[in-house]
Amino acid sequence: MTETEEPEAMDQVLTEVGPRLRRIRKERDATLAGLSAATGISVSTLSRLESGHRKPSLELLLPIARAHQVPLDELVGAPPVGDPRVRSKPIVRGGRTMLPLTRQPGGLQAYKVIEPARSGEPDPRTHEGYEWLYVLSGRLRLVLGDHDVVLGAGEAAEFDTRVPHWFGSAGEGPVEFLSLFGPQGERMHVRARPAKRPSKAE
Repeated sequence: MTETEEPEAMDQVLTEVGPRLRRIRKERDATLAGLSAATGISVSTLSRLESGHRKPSLELLLPIARAHQVPLDELVGAPPVGDPRVRSKPIVRGGRTMLPLTRQPGGLQAYKVIEPARSGEPDPRTHEGYEWLYVLSGRLRLVLGDHDVVLGAGEAAEFDTRVPHWFGSAGEGPVEFLSLFGPQGERMHVRARPAKRPSKAE
């Protein structure tokens, strides 16, 4: 919204207050005289508010809201909260499906990841950042430096991604997990429970 649009939007909100006050009062079968007695605001002032000839103020709207037993934003018509749902297209890379759970660029990024069962030896990589993993279902094998662990559903791990690391499914089926990734130094303060090392058969 530009600087020119902001005053116009404010004027529109104020213009709609009067009719809204009248509608709410009539829905409650209240008279101007009765509302005046309940709020201490003169009948003439209330009438001018409803007709739009008196600019609404917090000092006038608060007692009216209390008298009608409605939230203040119902009188001023506060805009509804935007839809909080995140609608993102899945990202598929090398068989791995990543569903973004955050919309804002920069800072912490969250993903739901589905990692298929696959063969092949781990190929640890390094990069800047810090990562937190939480297993939803299946079994996740995490190779981190000299550590080789398997996480089950409900287990979590966090690590500095400058340490060579690799992760993938540790079972015959896929593994689903949440991944939170942030710039170096942004830690999630969640520790993983120790998990058993995978057997050679795995």
